[in-house]
Amino acid sequence: VLVEAGDSAVYTPSLMHEEQVDVLDRLDFVLRNITELRQEVEELRKSLQHLAAEIVGEVKSHLEETQRLTRRRRFPPPRERSDSTGSSSIYFTASSGAANTDDGESEGGYTTANAESDYDRESERESEEGEDEVSCETVRTARRDSLDLVNEDETHLILDSSVEEGMGQLLQQADQLHNGDDQEKREGFQLLLNNKLVYADQKDFLWRLARAHSDMYEITEDIEEKKSYASDGKQEIEAALQKWDQCAECHQWYAILCGQLSEHESIQKRIQVGYVFKEHIDKAISLKPDDPKSYYLLGRWCYQVSHLGWLEKKTAAALFEAPPTATVQDALQNFLRVEELSPGFSKAGRVYIAKCYRDLGNNSAALLWMNLASELPVNTKE
Repeated sequence: VLVEAGDSAVYTPSLMHEEQVDVLDRLDFVLRNITELRQEVEELRKSLQHLAAEIVGEVKSHLEETQRLTRRRRFPPPRERSDSTGSSSIYFTASSGAANTDDGESEGGYTTANAESDYDRESERESEEGEDEVSCETVRTARRDSLDLVNEDETHLILDSSVEEGMGQLLQQADQLHNGDDQEKREGFQLLLNNKLVYADQKDFLWRLARAHSDMYEITEDIEEKKSYASDGKQEIEAALQKWDQCAECHQWYAILCGQLSEHESIQKRIQVGYVFKEHIDKAISLKPDDPKSYYLLGRWCYQVSHLGWLEKKTAAALFEAPPTATVQDALQNFLRVEELSPGFSKAGRVYIAKCYRDLGNNSAALLWMNLASELPVNTKE
């Protein structure tokens, strides 16, 4: 209530007390709201931590389950080796599975095509690479979370051991798929592509990835796709050779992919690649002299050179001061070396031994080796 005091009005003590009580009530209300809000924030923070822990746990469980399944997987018995070295082109090519067992050697195959990229396939490849990045980042995050309580030195040791173990299982699976049928080769190629971001700095992974490109070259019918697989594989193995020049398999598959890519080039280019092929196969043999595949490839090169047609000989003589030379006897010695190192290594290898003996006039030996070749199963395009 207001009390008159001349021209002014003043508050009574009772009114002032009521206002103080009102202010205190409002302050108490604000404090309660702040406390409740703080509690809600704390609950929300705990919920987010719990959710993050669940996500990390699920990722770890998925990784562990994947590793268990990989260990338990039973692979089919090893099949006949796929030579990845057959060819109907001239002497230096070495593409897989198409060994010619007829009496005559083809001198054709000089068609040249433009190496245009396939837009749809490139788009799909970019999409797959994007998915790979997300997948690999998830793996890396899970690994970091699982090592939070380990000191730095132990972390490096555990990571190295984990990577080595995982890659060993991966490479074993890739080798099994490489020796399988066309569908298994496709699966092996995709398997390696999916893991490229994780193991791209590993020598044994890279040359197998190049080998998988060679496999895809062989099982693909479209000319442009074949060229693309050979070109991409050649780039992969070139990068490996820059770091690991003393790797026999890198030189071996570089030679093979160069030969495959040259099948769609001019005769001049193919002859030029022939020298490159021979150089890298010789290097592979010097680094790993007990590998039968390198001697098989060298035998194929020698046999093709010994059967060069008139056009190839004239072109080589015009382009190079010293055209390549090799005899049927040279080819035979390399093919026999293959049998010495690994009997039954290749059905096509035994057929070539028979052809060499036939060319040398030893028909009885040729018949013997043809019979020996017929004993091997036909599990490849050869």
